[in-house]
Amino acid sequence: MSESRHTIYFDNNATTRVAPEVIEVLLPMLERHWGNPSSAYGIAREIAGHVENAREKVAALIGAEPREIVFTSCGTESNNAAIASALRAAPEKRHVITTAVEHSANIAFGRELERRGCEVTFLPVSPDGSLDLGLLDQSIRPDTAIVSVMWANNETGVLFPIPEIAAFCRSKGVPFHTDAVQTPGKLKIDVKELGCDMLSLSGHKLHAPKGIGLLYVRRRFKFHPYVIGGHQERGRRGGTENVPYIVGFGRAAELALERLDDEQGRVRALRDKLEDGLLKAVPHTTRNGAKEPRLPNTSNLAFDFVEAEAILMLLDRAGICASSGSACTTGSLDPSHVLTAMGLSPMRARGSVRFSLSHDNTEAEIDTALEQIPPIIAKLRAISPLNPGHPDNENYDIEAARVRHEEETARATGAE
Repeated sequence: MSESRHTIYFDNNATTRVAPEVIEVLLPMLERHWGNPSSAYGIAREIAGHVENAREKVAALIGAEPREIVFTSCGTESNNAAIASALRAAPEKRHVITTAVEHSANIAFGRELERRGCEVTFLPVSPDGSLDLGLLDQSIRPDTAIVSVMWANNETGVLFPIPEIAAFCRSKGVPFHTDAVQTPGKLKIDVKELGCDMLSLSGHKLHAPKGIGLLYVRRRFKFHPYVIGGHQERGRRGGTENVPYIVGFGRAAELALERLDDEQGRVRALRDKLEDGLLKAVPHTTRNGAKEPRLPNTSNLAFDFVEAEAILMLLDRAGICASSGSACTTGSLDPSHVLTAMGLSPMRARGSVRFSLSHDNTEAEIDTALEQIPPIIAKLRAISPLNPGHPDNENYDIEAARVRHEEETARATGAE
């Protein structure tokens, strides 16, 4: 792809462009204010002041007190730290509850905990990606150390009822953590209204650099550090503070608050125009997950009879960036664990593409995508051996193949 060609970027759930306003405040921290904020001299105290100023800004983003913010390296570390802390706080409790559609940060950590002798319940979801709170009720046990449920699914955008889950866990006396990485700038976040004990964010999902995140820890909630070292972060995370990225994170938090209405209004309208246009223009295409409640920027579509890998390659040649799911699992030969947990057949899951927008996207880009994507799908279907219309499948029609898809889905969900 030519460097001069305008790139249409529809993969903002994977990462976002670092905002110019963030770069503007970040660079001085690299060029002039490069000291260690834990040192005792004057310039160090000035740098420590920049860190605390940023802490106030990210706290304001989520309705927290600055003292409740622990800066981390990323959302993955925050998620791991929350769960590990709960297990350390109550060593006699060795049971963890999460869902089958969490980010790999939770899924993989859960599997590792199982290898260490813990029991982990991965709650199933319905075909539209929603969660049955009755199953959560049945799963909580006396030895449950923590419940960790994401707020917004990174692949489908489907939202879970976090205030209700938090209230339920509180009534049972079980700590509750939510991975809210996909929500800032898209949804209003108020940790007091949510009622969670801990909450994770990652800077690069809201136009800050990669390599900075936070863990909200409710005041007076017992927390054990995951990264052991010095006295940084009030003794809750060792390691010299990443001052430039922390300052950039603070500025990004300000911007996220300022742009919340734009995301809820204009970006949602762009998402709907793209989604509705593709569903209308491309036969045998379906949306994965509930239409609402959902993130305002996210659309996950299944294009029958083609592989997402081929779609993404041709989209890339056309200057359009999208994805087949989480960037953390790119390259895996397995279909999305999120989509298979929702009951999609492996074939349909492998033909699914996620489009995730931001305030940077324009209506002109949506128009271009609606011109480019339908012929790309048609071209791939014409040569796909999965397509009943392919010469190798001349005895079949496309509706028969759709029935086959539905039968596979029914078997996957145990409906037969």
